[in-house]
Parts: sequence; structure tokens; C-alpha cells
Amino acid sequence: MSNLSPEPFGFTEARAHCEQLEGSGEEFPFGPDVMVFKVNKKIFALLNFAQPAQISLKCDPDRAELLREQYPAITAGYHLNKRHWITLTLDGSVPAAECRALIDHSYALVAPKRRRRQPNH
Repeated sequence: MSNLSPEPFGFTEARAHCEQLEGSGEEFPFGPDVMVFKVNKKIFALLNFAQPAQISLKCDPDRAELLREQYPAITAGYHLNKRHWITLTLDGSVPAAECRALIDHSYALVAPKRRRRQPNH
């Protein structure tokens, strides 16, 4: 039995998932090798063109620690605050659904919070 994810999740899938998030924009502020995704002028993902690709994501510190213990492909954020960022190597060892959930989690940490409508009394 293979340890690889049955549904591939690499550079193309990571980029597509980041792009479809509301208000997301992509930039290249660090040069042509690193694609940066922002929402509300805040970075939530950095995706590089390495083989295999790597994506760095903002992450709750407690969750990040558990993820690093569970998946060898998840390490402390490369050139980032090691407590609040993780780097995920997109080598197929982390399930696609988990990869998408981690991108969504990072996005949620920096996206503007929606105000709840107050009921009229």
C-alpha cells in the first residue's frame, strides 16, 4: 500500500486553491521564484517553484506542532517565524484534503473578519 495521497496535490493544485479564495491576490515581491498570496494586504501563503514545490502557511502554533509531529513533509516555516508558520513540501505524503484545509486555515488567520449582522429588536 502506497503512503502517497491518491489525489495529487502539488504546485498547480496549491496555486489554484489559493487563487479561488475570496479577495486573494498573487504577487512576486521576493523575485520570480516565490509566488506570494495575500488577502487584505497580508500574506497567507508563499509558494515556490522547487521540485517538489513547497508552500509556507500561517498556522496556529499548537496545531503547527502537532502537524510537524504527524507529517515529515511539514516543517517549521522556512525564513519565517517558526512558531506561527509552517512549510509544507508538496510531495504527496500529506493528503490533498489536509493541504487544502491548511491553506484555508492560513487564509482564515489573516482574512478580514466578517461582521455579524445584528438582529433588529
